[in-house]
Amino acid sequence: MHLFFLRGDQILLSRRLNTGYRDGEYSVPAGHLDGGETVIDAALREAREEVGVNLASEDILFCSVMHRIEDDERVDFFVRVRAWSSEPFNNEPYKCDDLRWVYLDELPQNTVPYVRQAIQNYRLGRVFDEFGWAAGA
Repeated sequence: MHLFFLRGDQILLSRRLNTGYRDGEYSVPAGHLDGGETVIDAALREAREEVGVNLASEDILFCSVMHRIEDDERVDFFVRVRAWSSEPFNNEPYKCDDLRWVYLDELPQNTVPYVRQAIQNYRLGRVFDEFGWAAGA
């Protein structure tokens, strides 16, 4: 589950640190669903844990889903945060060494590739995508 915090034509990105997956690259606040947890509940929890923001469930809007494969197979949900009441901050400095607003058309070169694609999908209104699969497989 991935959160798109959007402010005008900017998106909130975090640079991964000490996670063992794409450290040094930018992503959006995200996390795995815990057992027995809905996508919305995971979004609310991850917003609190990663960027210190309390959200209301009605402020979480579905954006897209992506079926992807890298080392393993995943299905990722992307949601847009419609409103929040306090400024996001780096609430997990041991997992993130930079939290910043960036323009949607100026994503850092070192943005996680499938996240870059998901942001592009959001901009295009594409609600489903596949990523990393070999052509014709």
